[in-house]
Amino acid sequence: MAAVTTRPRRRRTRFARTLVWLSALLVATVVAVVLVLDRTQVLPLAQVRCAATSDGTSWYLTPEQADNAALIAGISMQRGLPAHAATIAIATAMQESKLVNVTHGDRDSLGLFQQRPSQGWGTAAQVVDPVHATNAFYDALIAVPGYATMAVTAAAQAVQRSAFPEAYAQHEAQARAWASALTGFSTSAVTCHLRAPDAAGGAESFATHVRRDLGPLAVTPGSATPAGLPIVVTTATGVPADARARQAWSTAEGVVAIAQAEQVTVVTVADQEWTRARGTWQASGTTVPTGEVHVTLAVG
Repeated sequence: MAAVTTRPRRRRTRFARTLVWLSALLVATVVAVVLVLDRTQVLPLAQVRCAATSDGTSWYLTPEQADNAALIAGISMQRGLPAHAATIAIATAMQESKLVNVTHGDRDSLGLFQQRPSQGWGTAAQVVDPVHATNAFYDALIAVPGYATMAVTAAAQAVQRSAFPEAYAQHEAQARAWASALTGFSTSAVTCHLRAPDAAGGAESFATHVRRDLGPLAVTPGSATPAGLPIVVTTATGVPADARARQAWSTAEGVVAIAQAEQVTVVTVADQEWTRARGTWQASGTTVPTGEVHVTLAVG
């Protein structure tokens, strides 16, 4: 009987080693590709969000939430209410709706403040109108004796009569930071990090949004250039310079808060400038006249 050769076993061994080597090479290649892709993928320019900074702490909102906060604070300014009223209202909306104008809620509760048509806050259509809802909240708030010196949670509960009366307190610090900035007491405090504009801004749309949220301001567009559409927003005249300066800052920070919706790229007030590309305020190198806010909208 012929001797059995071991050559096939060596071949099998070599084949197995080759498979192991190829498998290791494949794994290494996949890992290398993943690492390269991880390092070279196109990432967002920045996390899209807005912030109000107070005492070194930044309190973040989405652009939609910031827009609604600007409206709430702007209406308090139009009504001549103290900044504390805006703090109470913003804290309430944070608790009730997360500062989003929702069309649903507990039972028939709707809108920013989860107001119930069945309890006299207005029709369903009215309570999902942020202007009506905010004015209705302030109407109820100013009817509360001593609200201007009350704790935020106590004042909010006096209006809302919530089943969870202590819940408003958790939003007080954030609401105070946003109210202070949006009423002009804190300057260079509201920032928004946004992606590049995805459309051209419109002067009419911008003016409508500003007047709804921030008051009956003069909005004067200039001539568009490749750099953008310039607009000058002018605050009320005939008031002391310090009051105009505060209103200008209130307006400027409110415009930053609505920048995503209105394709705003630059906001300049006093000697400070916010740009969409940078997302923060810095010295502009020029000084805008007191009471004016200079805005640039994206062009197509």
